[in-house]
Amino acid sequence: MTELDRLVAVMAQLRAPGGCPWDAEQTHGSLVRYLIEETAELVEAIETQDVAAMREELGDVLYQVLFHADLAAVTPGEGFGIEDVARDTATKMIGRHPHVFGDETAADADAVVEVWEAQKRREKAHRTSVLDGIPMSMPSLLLAEKLVGRAERAGLEVRPSAAVPDDEDALGDALLDAVIASAAKGLDAERALRAALRRFTSRIREAEASSEA
Repeated sequence: MTELDRLVAVMAQLRAPGGCPWDAEQTHGSLVRYLIEETAELVEAIETQDVAAMREELGDVLYQVLFHADLAAVTPGEGFGIEDVARDTATKMIGRHPHVFGDETAADADAVVEVWEAQKRREKAHRTSVLDGIPMSMPSLLLAEKLVGRAERAGLEVRPSAAVPDDEDALGDALLDAVIASAAKGLDAERALRAALRRFTSRIREAEASSEA
């Protein structure tokens, strides 16, 4: 038994009859807050380069994955387990790396991204918009970067209207200054950005509609 097998067995015992009452009561929905929290703690460990914390938090995120898979295995209408998750993911990774497992070539990281996106489009041929598959509940700055990339794919020209610093430390300070200035005026920077992103998604959809027409 590998240590991963052991962890799967621990999860199974905790959720089995006679195991932990709290674990037995959980649902996919009730676990969302913990998945978000553990992911945030892992990000913190990575960004602070805390190796010991990274190891611990990776384990906590892995445990959340195992928890959801164990739930799915016994939930009517779901019926998949961690082996199915692993199999599907391995198949997807092999399919999206034909330059490694197939006959295609990719000389550098940019070429790899092109191959990845092309394969993803083939897999998701049922999607009708470049916005399909984007979780709008993402953190606002990450969502903004994602939408900018999708806008370009939709043929919407995106031009910066403000100058920004050349390094990330200065950029971070500038963003923080914008938040501080917003708060001083009684403005909600998060809400303002999300409203702007909703308007931006409308522009993307309009660009798609024009392209189709």
